This record gives sequence, structure tokens and C-alpha cells, in this order.
Amino acid sequence: MYQKLLNKDTKVALIGLGYVGLPIALAFARKVSVIGFDINEKRLEMMRNGIDPSEELEKSDFEGCDITFTSSIEELKKATFFIVAVPTPIDEHNLPDLKPLLGASKSVAQALKPGDVVVYESTVYPGCTEEDCIPVLEQVSGLKYMTDFKVGYSPERINPGDKEHTLAKITKVVSGCDEESLDLIAKVYELVVEVGVFKAASIKVAEAAKIIENTQRDVNIALMNELSIIFQKSGINTFDVLEAAGTKWNFLKFVPGLVGGHCIGVDPYYLTYKAKEMGYHSQVINSGRAINDSMGAYIANLVVKKMIAAGKDPHVTRVLVMGATFKENVSDIRNSKVADVIAELKSFSVNVEVVDAFADSDELQHEYGFPLLEQPGTGYDAVVVAVNHKQYLDLDEAYFKSITADKALLFDIKGIYRGKINELQYMSL
Repeated sequence: MYQKLLNKDTKVALIGLGYVGLPIALAFARKVSVIGFDINEKRLEMMRNGIDPSEELEKSDFEGCDITFTSSIEELKKATFFIVAVPTPIDEHNLPDLKPLLGASKSVAQALKPGDVVVYESTVYPGCTEEDCIPVLEQVSGLKYMTDFKVGYSPERINPGDKEHTLAKITKVVSGCDEESLDLIAKVYELVVEVGVFKAASIKVAEAAKIIENTQRDVNIALMNELSIIFQKSGINTFDVLEAAGTKWNFLKFVPGLVGGHCIGVDPYYLTYKAKEMGYHSQVINSGRAINDSMGAYIANLVVKKMIAAGKDPHVTRVLVMGATFKENVSDIRNSKVADVIAELKSFSVNVEVVDAFADSDELQHEYGFPLLEQPGTGYDAVVVAVNHKQYLDLDEAYFKSITADKALLFDIKGIYRGKINELQYMSL
């Protein structure tokens, strides 16, 4: 199969063309022939015109690529090496929602032929590929796992908004159901990953490796958030403390903040779900999740308390929130915890207005029930800088004074203006 791929006698198929799948598809399309498969025709048409719906890639990234964008199962049948990179979200009860993953598995199964290989990249709990996905492949295709087709798992490591740690420059963990499939999967990925691959001991090991990457970050950020609550009560700045502690060579440099998005704020729930299924109640991970999920309300409460202390009535106050995406310099609003800040402020009858340099106003209205202003107004009683977009980094105190009322508060969640604000009330986590 490897030689056939190089000769373009067969194709690689990418199922799911979001911020993970599309860069992988285009990277392969410079080496082999690729089918980019997605169920969203509107997105497919944008990609056919060299436009990335996730706004991560440039038009030039599409140039020189041997790729067909399609939603056709018939077209998908031309591939023999399938890569599944669809979202794995959680539902309103923080439980894994496998519908996109199982739906993608059904689509692949309809195109599956003897000798084909399927690789999953979507983040899941250990065992999901073998216990949930493979049965769907077998049932729909009528083929037998291991006998007729092989399966592997290679966790995605793409970081939205990061132009330095790209697919080619991050070691790719790969796994297969046997030595033959592992060797093939490794060789195929080595076509696009310059720094090479790491062969995991098993599919489950590769699944677990991915999910603890984000769980580790989540727990460490939760510790910083808890420390920020303690230090706020102590009257000291958390970032000052971290700067001092960071002078020791082995101090881990995590910072407090809102933890949302579709990775760090989601993946730990997959692990705790599986742990509970096996009879173990995860304590540290669940505690970290509880702290991080509560930070939006905590920040809003601090803002309201400060305004009341300044003699302002919450019912007639106006607050500007700057930034609504889940992280800096991206347009993605999925699981943005800024929405929690806004919802909590509104629960006190505060009039909240929102701006963002990257987000789409209609998407925010549809997802969270609030639109964006094109430009900030004036006379705000508080400004919450929630996301440190590059457009906000060089703003000075004169700017914030120009848009605020007397005795206004600047709440700088990420501490980007620390040491630069002298006249306004200033707070950070």
C-alpha cells in the first residue's frame, strides 16, 4: 500500500476537515493523492476555493495540493488509507458525545474494502477505538477486523493559532493493531512529519498518552487558579508570585486563567468517564475540573463586588468584555468560558457589551445569546480583558481611561497590563 500511495495508484482519505483534519489533508496532498471528506457542503465549497473555514490556513497553503474535497461515499471508496479526525465533544452533562466519531466510522465503513487501514486521530478515552469504533466498522462493512482490515490510532497534536508547533514539527505518536499495520502507519506519517514518529506499545497506550497531555495541563492550571483565589484574599498579585517562584529551575510555569476550548476543557471528562465506568472515582482530575469550570463565575463576582465597593449600583452599570474566543488569536468560540463570565455578570443585571478581534458575531449570538459590538463605546464602569489577543497587547492606560467612567475597574484576566496601570482600579487573577 505504501508504494501505491507514493505512485498515486491509491489515495489517503481524511474524514473531518476541521482545524485538525484540514492541515493534515493538505500536508499529505503534497506527497500523495488525497480525498478530503466532510459532511458540511458549505465548508467543502469554501475549501474548494482555497478558504479555510477555521481561518488557520492561508490560500497559499492549498496551492500545489493533489486533493479532492467531497461528501460522496462513492468518492471515498477510492481510498485505502483512512484517517478520522472529527471532534469528540462532551454533552450538557459533561459526558462523552461520540456521535461525530461513530458517524464518521459509519461513513468509512461504507467505503471499506479488504486490505484497507483506518487510523483514528480524535481524542478519546483508552479503549474507545477498539470497543466503540471497530464494532461499527465491522457491522456496517461486513468485514472482519484484523482479517480484512487493520486499525491504528495516532493522536492529533495540532495547536490552534500556533504557527511554530505545526504538524511537521511535532513528534507524531502512532500505534497499530499489529506490527505490520504499525510499520505501515509509521511510514505513511513520516511522509509529512519531519521530526519523526514514536511507536506506542498499543492503541490503548496511544489513546491514553493523548488524553493525559491535556489532563496534566488542566490539573496544573487548576492549581494556579486555586492559588490565585488564595492570593487575591491575601492581597498579593498571583503573577508577581509566579514570577518570583519561576526563578527556580524546576518550577513549572503554568498561569491562572479561563480553561475552555475543545481540548483541555473537554478531554479530562473522557478520562474520568472511563475511570468511573471501571469503578474508580477520579479525585484529583474532577477537583481540577470543578475549579476551572467555576472561574468564569468567580471573575464576574469579583467585578461586581469591586463596582459595589466603588459606590456603583450593578443594575445601572455597564461592563465591556474584550475577547470572546476560547484562546488568543483564534476565531474558535467552542466551549469558551468567557461566556460564563458574561452570563454571571448578566445575572446581577449588569449591562454587558462584548468586542472581539477574531470572533464572528452571528456565531456568538447563535451559540451563547450575545452579539459583538464593532467598536467599544465609552463610559464603562468596568472593562474585563478576557482574551489576550495580539490587538490588545499594546493598549495603554490612556486608552482604557478614554472608554471608562469615574472609579472604573480594569480586570486583566491574564495579567498583560501588570505594572502599567496606575490610576484605574486594577485587578488580575
